[in-house]
Amino acid sequence: MPSVKLSTGAVHYSEQGPSQDSPGNPAPLVLLHANPGDSQDYASVIPELSKRHRVLSVDWPGYGESELPETPESVGLIYFYQVLREFLRELKLPPVLIIGNSLGGNVAARLAATSPELVRGLVLVSPGGFTNPTLITRSFCKIQGSQFSLSPHSFARMYLQRKTDTTRAMLERARTAQTRAPQRMLNRALWRSFATPDNELRVVALKIKIPTLLLFGKSDPVIPARTDGRVASKCIPHAKFVVLPCGHASFAEVPELFLAEVQPFLEAIQA
Repeated sequence: MPSVKLSTGAVHYSEQGPSQDSPGNPAPLVLLHANPGDSQDYASVIPELSKRHRVLSVDWPGYGESELPETPESVGLIYFYQVLREFLRELKLPPVLIIGNSLGGNVAARLAATSPELVRGLVLVSPGGFTNPTLITRSFCKIQGSQFSLSPHSFARMYLQRKTDTTRAMLERARTAQTRAPQRMLNRALWRSFATPDNELRVVALKIKIPTLLLFGKSDPVIPARTDGRVASKCIPHAKFVVLPCGHASFAEVPELFLAEVQPFLEAIQA
């Protein structure tokens, strides 16, 4: 698995598809997972996506094979935004297409708004940060950011509504690697950051001008389509908004339906 050395440590990523030197290549496609998660979360869709695109699926710091942050107990969402920005610049990638889930979607949207020269198109899968924090959501983030948090496995069981080979593998990683003490510390730190102004996207997203596809799960209990999805579609009015019959991770739960929306969208950007 290749890696790139950043100021935050080594970030690993999988790479499939045409080489960067292939003539007439479409834009590279970067895949960003949720918290918790890793690059393998996209296993169901990478084979199809990589037939046309150079696909780079990233392990966020502290997950998969990437190095843990020096102070995992204090990182927040902006840290991951900075990691993504540095990752793209270090690899000297041309403007990329990004598919980001949850945390990955928030970070991708933030980058597209603030550094549009780096991003050519966005697919945001159940991205967080589009609705006003309420007393309930702040309290939940506080609990998830504490020693009383649900385990990664218990939480993933709640938001993965469809059982597939990929979601079963995701649950197994949540039960094992993502439950280790440093990963739990990192997970909790991110949950604490989700309740801060750094997480909010509504104003930032108004600056997104590139092609954008919003994918939300009809049965997602964490970032509901009926609230977060509708707000996101108003914040990015030119975006295509689609609700799929699944939970939080459509690429793993309903990969065929996911690809049916994503592939034509990506093809249109390349036309």
